[in-house]
Amino acid sequence: MLRLVSAGLFVVMSLFVRLASAEAPVGQIVFFRSAFAIPPIVAYLMWRRQFPSALRTRQPVGHLKRNFYGGMAMVLSFVSLAYLPLALATALGFLAPLLAVPAAMLFLRERPGAVAIGAALVGFAGVVLMLVPAFEGPTPDRGTLIGVAAGLAMAFATAAGRVQIKTLTATEAPGTIAFYFALLCALGGLASWPFGWVTPSGLSLACLIGAGISGGLAHITMTEAMARASVSTQAPFDYTAMLWALILDAAIFGLLPSPVSLAGAFVIAASALVVPLSGRFTARSEALRPAR
Repeated sequence: MLRLVSAGLFVVMSLFVRLASAEAPVGQIVFFRSAFAIPPIVAYLMWRRQFPSALRTRQPVGHLKRNFYGGMAMVLSFVSLAYLPLALATALGFLAPLLAVPAAMLFLRERPGAVAIGAALVGFAGVVLMLVPAFEGPTPDRGTLIGVAAGLAMAFATAAGRVQIKTLTATEAPGTIAFYFALLCALGGLASWPFGWVTPSGLSLACLIGAGISGGLAHITMTEAMARASVSTQAPFDYTAMLWALILDAAIFGLLPSPVSLAGAFVIAASALVVPLSGRFTARSEALRPAR
């Protein structure tokens, strides 16, 4: 459930980023997305009675690694959102769960079952279907190429960041991970101020702040989910965000998905349902199995 909530919040954040990117440069968006994520994170820590004790860390180098990967993923994601429709940028982001499965096997020594691997592969097939319409013309335009390249690079950085988060959860509280990610990314975004920030309009300012708040809540729920289950098991749940991206594209930007895109969305949603249903049936069969 936490991973489903996180996926939805990340789509809302992406919507705010896409709207704000019409005026604000990437560095400014990174600052607002990170700085305004700090208040909900601090409120969460206070609610858990972990503030300020949770700010003590036993893995400072681990946080730097996580912020390196996560910061790159954030910048690349915002570039992708500036050039691509919300659904297409989201689809590219869903390459990360597929990459997270082998990464978890290599670096965390997880042993995902056939269900997790199969669901990730099926979900990836749905992502491929989502990408087909973007390249149906004789030549894709320059903006599409930039957006797709940024999205692919973002997927690799995201997969590496998720594996690092799982490593951090061995000793760090979820709120600690979220706080330092927001703080360091805010400082990184602030460093771009001399390179051309803009004075945003009222709507853009609201979107910038909304991106921060929704991003902070999304990061909290994602980190909590990472602490409760393996990376490979959670991977298919990310695909449910595609449905929200399709709905928002149609409702706000007037972009209607093609039949191929709808087919891809169906495949993605179906893959996300495989793991919980399989787990339920497995648990039931184990309970019914006679003792020996």
